[in-house]
Amino acid sequence: MLPCIAHLAGLQLFISCCRAFACHSTESSPDFSLPGDYLLGGLFPLHSGCLQVRHRPEVTLCDRLGTFNDHGYHLFQAMRLGVEEINNSTALLPNVTLGYELYDVCSDSANVYATLRMLSLQGPHHIKLQGDLLQYSPKVLAVIGTDNTNQAATTAALLSPFLVPLISYAASSTTLSMKQQYPSFLRTIPSDKYQVETMVLLLQRFGWTWISLIGSSGDYGQLGVQALEDQATVQGICIAFKDIVPFSARVGDERMQGMMHHLVQARATVVVVFSSRPLARVFFESVVLANVTGKVWIASEDWAISTYISGVPGIRRIGTVLGVAIQQRTIPGLKAFEEAYASADKGAPRPCPKGSWCSSNQLCRECQAFTAHGMPKLTAFSMSAAYNAYQAVYAVAHGLHQLLGCASGACSRDQVYPWQLLEQIQKVNFLLHGDTVMFHDNGNPFSSYNIIAWDWNGPKWTFTVVGSSTWSPVQLDINETKIQWHGKDNQVPKSVCSSDCLEGHQRVVMGFHHCCFKCVPCEAGTFLNTSDLYRCQPCGKEEWAPNGSQTCFPRTVVFLAWHEYTSWVLLAANTLLLLLLLGTAGLFAWHLDTPVVRSAGGRLCFLMLGSLAAGSGSLYGFFGEPTWPACLLRQALFALGFTIFLSCVTVRSFQLVIIFKFSTKVPTFYHAWVQNHGASLFVMISSVAQLLICLTWLVVWTPLPTREYQRFPQLVVLECTEANSLGFILAFLYNGLLSVSAFACSYLGKDLPENYNEAKCVTFSLLFNFVSWIAFFTTASVYDGKYLPAVNMLAVLSSLSSGFGGYFLPKCYVILCRPDLNSTEHFQASIQDYTRRRSST
Repeated sequence: MLPCIAHLAGLQLFISCCRAFACHSTESSPDFSLPGDYLLGGLFPLHSGCLQVRHRPEVTLCDRLGTFNDHGYHLFQAMRLGVEEINNSTALLPNVTLGYELYDVCSDSANVYATLRMLSLQGPHHIKLQGDLLQYSPKVLAVIGTDNTNQAATTAALLSPFLVPLISYAASSTTLSMKQQYPSFLRTIPSDKYQVETMVLLLQRFGWTWISLIGSSGDYGQLGVQALEDQATVQGICIAFKDIVPFSARVGDERMQGMMHHLVQARATVVVVFSSRPLARVFFESVVLANVTGKVWIASEDWAISTYISGVPGIRRIGTVLGVAIQQRTIPGLKAFEEAYASADKGAPRPCPKGSWCSSNQLCRECQAFTAHGMPKLTAFSMSAAYNAYQAVYAVAHGLHQLLGCASGACSRDQVYPWQLLEQIQKVNFLLHGDTVMFHDNGNPFSSYNIIAWDWNGPKWTFTVVGSSTWSPVQLDINETKIQWHGKDNQVPKSVCSSDCLEGHQRVVMGFHHCCFKCVPCEAGTFLNTSDLYRCQPCGKEEWAPNGSQTCFPRTVVFLAWHEYTSWVLLAANTLLLLLLLGTAGLFAWHLDTPVVRSAGGRLCFLMLGSLAAGSGSLYGFFGEPTWPACLLRQALFALGFTIFLSCVTVRSFQLVIIFKFSTKVPTFYHAWVQNHGASLFVMISSVAQLLICLTWLVVWTPLPTREYQRFPQLVVLECTEANSLGFILAFLYNGLLSVSAFACSYLGKDLPENYNEAKCVTFSLLFNFVSWIAFFTTASVYDGKYLPAVNMLAVLSSLSSGFGGYFLPKCYVILCRPDLNSTEHFQASIQDYTRRRSST
């Protein structure tokens, strides 16, 4: 309940609505007034076209200056019929009669005049501002009207301080739902909020994202256009062109010519026209004049099924018209009621005294001249709007029925204040010809829309209901097969700035509007999510995508598995090597005291074979998914084992050179070497040095299992990190240095006795070792795939095999195949022969 305004002691404000109040013989038609126990007010546009420049604050004389409005006439008669039915009813407001005061509101001044007249007190025709407005009792208890948003807002603002209910049958602007400003406003037409949402859903349904938007001056068109632009933009629809048809617009004027030019230049197939009927008529006459054709026109409910618009000459050529219309309802008996009115003898109105402004806009001379065969045509549009006015009358009656306690069978006839009636109207819930009538808290009705399409059957215009819209939330249901499109083969027209991109192509905006774009394929490793068509998103770490992809695929996890053919080959070769090492160890143990074994190093051979076996064992760490122990041991164990072997080969070759070539030349060094166990000391120092390098490597640059994502977009390579560390490089360089030392010592002994000359075989094995590792690093520089560990294994296996083959195989051959060479006599003969050759030189 609105609080009372500040008390103004003893002050009364008399508002002279019109100089007609000074005329004691005001003229009116009895059709505009009906006495009753309780009066209702009605505001209807019986005339139109009354816009003019006014120089004095005087009311427009609708009957004298306006053009008769067929549509307003039907609204007018709908209210009269509703009151008559209620007064004749024994169930609704029994023993109570309703009266009315109806006014012709052809202009804003006429509307203000009528509103103030209805607010005035009964009798003195003035409005009294008093401290307690709860006790204010104006002439009418409720008002039905008006036809447009601007006038409804004015009337609602005037009535709201007094909480006089205003139920509009046509004002649909969302601003009127603001209860802080218009607490007494209700309506029987849906709010534009739902109309706008329905239009946006309609655009989305057909994929129209590039549209033009036309509105009309005034709250209805301008607010509707703004709301539509806001919601359409949120839904990804772009406004190619937007304009407002001004009140002053005329067909063919410069303003409308410019609008038509920009409308064509916008290249939008779909045009939404959110306009009142008068300005929509001006707009479409300009469209026909400019020969704008081949478009889809989306109509707002104010003109969607209006014959005033469909009657524009040449309009059928403009394209397809879809529209939002209030649901079609009919008032039983309205047509017969109007015919009876036309047939009645109403007599001729008295002339108004010359020079006097006597008309109170309650006179319609055209109505006096109607005949049963010459009355306004009751179209579907007018019937729907008339039903809203009719429904509003019944809503007031049901509210009053509850307020007067008529449920008992008799009404109390107590004094009723407008605010009391407002409370009851907001609570009504009744059936009217099968339709439920009730209001939301904001005064909006429970209703729905029809989606219509214009249809031309020859020269005759009609419309087809192709769907419906219900809320809340707003839902759209359309039967597309009922729509006859203007294009070829009845195909749905397209209205887009840029066509949709291929799958996996992102939209790169060109210019201001996001609907205008070029298509660019997503790069490898990215994909296009349908939730964001303007940005390619990166795939997850475990995923990959090719160029132009709209989804990511799981990466394949690769490593050197045990069950692969390559693994089987390597396993077989390594196992064979181990068996050979084991067999050689057994053979050497069996022939430990023979000259061949003693010349090869005796018990030192078992250390060499053991180191090669350790290196061979490290190869098993390359198979299967890398683990932390495998990563720690596989390279380090080989590096240390091969170091021991190379140290033994180096010291063995060096020792033979010293014995045969330098023992007599530098006896002191020779004796020191023998006495201090130089060979064993060298092997131990060399091995410890490599051991320290490996331990530092494992501690500082710890090899760990890792998942490598960068080399191959579609693969995850499981590997160890040792190849990237400085420790691995140092260990490898150290073995390279030992290899060079072993090669140098072996080469120095190339002319030793035949049984002690290992230069050829050792040189060959070391060269093969160098080549295998050069091949590995060359391969690693150009290939980094899942089989790189296999290549690494092959290099290790080559090094171990060449070391074994170059050093031990010749000796095994002598033991097994040439036992005659494995004798002391043969070795002594070989030494004597070497001594003679040295003496002769």
